[in-house]
Amino acid sequence: QVQLVESGGGLVQAGGSLRLSCAASGRTFSSYVAGWFRQAPGKEREFVAASGRSTYYTDSVKGRFTISRDNAKNTAYLQMNNLTPEDTAVYYCAAQSLLGSAFYYQLPQKYGYWGQGTQVTVSS
Repeated sequence: QVQLVESGGGLVQAGGSLRLSCAASGRTFSSYVAGWFRQAPGKEREFVAASGRSTYYTDSVKGRFTISRDNAKNTAYLQMNNLTPEDTAVYYCAAQSLLGSAFYYQLPQKYGYWGQGTQVTVSS
């Protein structure tokens, strides 16, 4: 079992930055794929970024967001720069072991462990 707790969300103006943290407990986090997803009101949960054998991003955040992890601290991060109102959503951290193909990293149904989510609101 892995327990995930996100933090770092908040209200920021367009063009600003936030860093989300995802603290994991229960198992050795380093062997898991760590993913970030987000869900805006009325929309489906969408892939944002993942860290496994490599790092992967959805096109809309490339060049602005950076996923990283500190395995010694069992923590994953999502650094978000140049935020826009379209980034407003609840952001979720997810983890899963043995995902296999990197194609699966972007599929929320492939992750078995989720945090409670943290709200990110970007004002214009």
